[in-house]
Amino acid sequence: MSEPTAATLRPLTPEDLERVVEIDAEAGGRPRRRFFEKRLAAALKHRDGFIALAVDADGALQGFAIARLQNGEFGEDQKMAILDVIGVAPSHQNAGIGRQLLDGFAGYMEKRGVGEIRTQVDWQDRALVSFFAAAGFSLAPHQVLERASDRQL
Repeated sequence: MSEPTAATLRPLTPEDLERVVEIDAEAGGRPRRRFFEKRLAAALKHRDGFIALAVDADGALQGFAIARLQNGEFGEDQKMAILDVIGVAPSHQNAGIGRQLLDGFAGYMEKRGVGEIRTQVDWQDRALVSFFAAAGFSLAPHQVLERASDRQL
């Protein structure tokens, strides 16, 4: 494990788009520019409905996360944050940046009266599952179900 990096938490800005796409492509193997263009634009336009954070270290953006805020889901009426995406540059993983992002979310959530954060993760991505487990996440009581839209009933 690397030593924690001296890092600064701040809100994401439009100027961060290129670096966010780069970090995500390094992790996922392909660029998702259009997804991030739309998500970052929405987060910046509707600041009351999103939390979008960045961590700068070693002179550049090294991590980011974006969450949507909701006033309940599936019959629940509590405010919650849905973490859509989190990314840390491979060169800065295991240096505390992901934890700093989640801690930053906690501060913003408390100010907005949001009591819970949820996310989804591929069960086969052991590194990400381990990261979230170490950060205090646990399995939710609800299960995600899916079905192809072209499947006949």
